[in-house]
Amino acid sequence: MSTPTPLPALSREFVNHFGEMGSRWGINRTVGQIYALLFISQTAIHADDIADALGFSRSNVSMGLKELQAWRLVRLRHLPGDRREYFDAPEDVWEIFRVLAEERRRREIEPTLSMLRSALLQTPNGEAERHAQQRMREMHELIDRLMSWFDDVQKLAPETALQLMGMGSTVTKVLELKDRITGRSSKPAAGDTGRHTA
Repeated sequence: MSTPTPLPALSREFVNHFGEMGSRWGINRTVGQIYALLFISQTAIHADDIADALGFSRSNVSMGLKELQAWRLVRLRHLPGDRREYFDAPEDVWEIFRVLAEERRRREIEPTLSMLRSALLQTPNGEAERHAQQRMREMHELIDRLMSWFDDVQKLAPETALQLMGMGSTVTKVLELKDRITGRSSKPAAGDTGRHTA
């Protein structure tokens, strides 16, 4: 299995864009481009083909593939009669999103929650620390609620989750209509994190 070289213009545009966005998402340009190539490829690709298509060194491709495997964003495959290793990306974009979100949560959000929990168990020393601890409590509660919501969404079938996402604008329109009828606002007041009932 091989990837055409050079890449078609549309594919090259997508790959280049992913490389540029990679640094903003916490991965380097090379890794971003490798993943983009695997994502749009019709077949699994060998590391040599990736290096040839993108103009990268074989060692850079190997390191990039290892990083993507650590993120669980690519799969390793073997072909009958071929001892080489081939790689591809999951076809289900919802699965890709789910895995990426889980990995970011494990690497970035869980350490923050752990630090906040530890800080909230400490006895504040003075008014400034009491204020700081209260702010940390608010942050912890928000993140914890978001993670609980995320856990619930993760349990949904992809079709149901996509329908839920599509309800956002509908819910907003309903709330705006209710506000016009009742003369009250459904928008939370500043600092209010509680739920509003109709």
